[in-house]
Amino acid sequence: MNDLVASPFGSRSVAVADTAGARQDQSRELAETQVKYLMAQQFPRDEIANMDKILNAFSRPTLAEQSQYQFSRGGTDINGPSIRAAEAMAQKWGNMDQGFRERSRGIGPDGVPFSEVEAFCVDLESRTSKRLQFIVRHWRDTKQGGYKLKDERDIYELCANQAQRRVRACILSQIPGDVIDAAMAQANATLHAKADTSPEAIQKIIAAFEPFGVTKEHIEKRIQRRLDAIQPAQVVTLKRIYASLRDGMSAPSEWFEMAEVAEAGSTTTLKDIASKHAAQKANGKTKKPEQSASPVIDAIVAEIDKATDVDVLDLAMDGFRSDDALSEDDKQRVEAAYQNRREILLGA
Repeated sequence: MNDLVASPFGSRSVAVADTAGARQDQSRELAETQVKYLMAQQFPRDEIANMDKILNAFSRPTLAEQSQYQFSRGGTDINGPSIRAAEAMAQKWGNMDQGFRERSRGIGPDGVPFSEVEAFCVDLESRTSKRLQFIVRHWRDTKQGGYKLKDERDIYELCANQAQRRVRACILSQIPGDVIDAAMAQANATLHAKADTSPEAIQKIIAAFEPFGVTKEHIEKRIQRRLDAIQPAQVVTLKRIYASLRDGMSAPSEWFEMAEVAEAGSTTTLKDIASKHAAQKANGKTKKPEQSASPVIDAIVAEIDKATDVDVLDLAMDGFRSDDALSEDDKQRVEAAYQNRREILLGA
């Protein structure tokens, strides 16, 4: 008697966006946005003073060294403001709101989850904005194939890495072109005036390129002279190339003749060690789990401590995590060194 027939029109449901918490969040965000615009109108930027701030910022050698990337395309060297330079100009130009946000998540046709991310930059004073939306698959490619990312930290870092280039493009679209040109000219002047060609600086250059598999011989072949005879202009060029490699704008093979290595059997970088170890594993020449792999592990840990790029560090570590030929103690030692170095690089 009490059985009820389901209505063909379904039941009335409350939309998620109609909840009290959602309405409160919308009101708070609207109020914050209105305050930003009102403050920008009440305190407009002083273009002359802000231009001086930008030029003073790029007179610092540390910022000037990171200010430009460079890559080769069609036989022509192309350079431009780096992510760090764009962020510095946005801060000094004033009344700008930039960043990125994860808008939604989903699962693609191939079963791999993805995030829809939006990069943006808003000039609060002129009320103009630039927004770029793109998809980031929760997937990491390795030489052994690839795998889905499940850890939230890895997903966030992947999205942030992909978003930074779009944020830079948004920032540069909102800052006047002559301001950008003046900032880059100041960075060039600073680099040429402060270019360090001392033996200590040369060793730092060699160490900076090591994680990318670039050796001293590769650098000397490019500059057509010994490193101890390098010129200030060539130091500036190498720093731009390093910024390009660090930001993922180019590959080492675009700048150096990577096919020609100094010693065929030498292992000088974490990437080289990983490749050599993977080849030995494929040929069945790796040690048994019960045997010690201390010399190999010592080399891996030493190169981890010198790594300067998170992406290179992650790719090189993929092969070791899934290697059954290493003992658990060795794996834990490598993993501990990797996590420690990764936190240092991300916090820098």
